[in-house]
Amino acid sequence: MTQQTHPAGARPSTTGTNSGWVAGGVAFAGVLMVCNGVLAILQGIAAIATDEVYDNVGSYVYRINLTGWGWIHLIIGVAVLLAGAGVLRGASWARYVGILLAAVSLVFQFLFLPYSPVWSVIVIAIDLFVIWALASYHPQHHSHTT
Repeated sequence: MTQQTHPAGARPSTTGTNSGWVAGGVAFAGVLMVCNGVLAILQGIAAIATDEVYDNVGSYVYRINLTGWGWIHLIIGVAVLLAGAGVLRGASWARYVGILLAAVSLVFQFLFLPYSPVWSVIVIAIDLFVIWALASYHPQHHSHTT
């Protein structure tokens, strides 16, 4: 294990450092992504298996049949689950993919509002937190040139 040293009187730069909130938020975002992915998979399976789980909405601008919504939730759920696992492992690609997937999930949950309004609002709030946590985190680069 190597210890980093800085020239006498010099302090490490605080630019780009993370507060405890942000670093803890990334771990929490990873856990939320895994949970959200599993729940989206179950939501998708429920919509694919039977159209009786969700209420039919009369005329709606963004109308997709429930089987279509089921496949959308299933695919997004698998992707979010995998990205969440990557975030928990500290993979840098997972943060970028996680931001993208949380944004996609947010849009689709907005479109799904008439079918499941309370749950959609909850997932939208979770997606907003995930986007904030993953976008706010800046990993420390420990390579110094001397």
